[in-house]
Amino acid sequence: MDQPITKGTHHIGLTVNMLEESAAFFTNLLGWQEVRRNAEYPAIFVSDGTVMVTLWQTKEAPFVSFDKNRNVGLHHVAFVVESEAALSGLHERLVAHGIKIEFAPEFVQTGPAMHMICYEPSGIRVEFIWPGK
Repeated sequence: MDQPITKGTHHIGLTVNMLEESAAFFTNLLGWQEVRRNAEYPAIFVSDGTVMVTLWQTKEAPFVSFDKNRNVGLHHVAFVVESEAALSGLHERLVAHGIKIEFAPEFVQTGPAMHMICYEPSGIRVEFIWPGK
């Protein structure tokens, strides 16, 4: 097979324990749109116009937090930002809203690309990357 059978990402499904807070992270802090809700699951679907993220509420308590060094699963999810200034401004916005930052904007290896990682309210690692072009 010389051509990939897939054509990009349709959506990313994340299980969260703080459904409303996690949805607000995407809509209020990142400017995404809420696409729909499923009250029966419950779930909230959000999109930046390019990719959709489905946020699924945990069903059983207590929930078990993911440990990127010990569990098989999602290490992090990464989203592109359009400029170095957008990355810097997003960092400032997240800090002002009390979002836990793993590391502030820094070069990817020797640059010019830059990235940062934070934790959305349910604890999922989210990377933001500016490709440097």
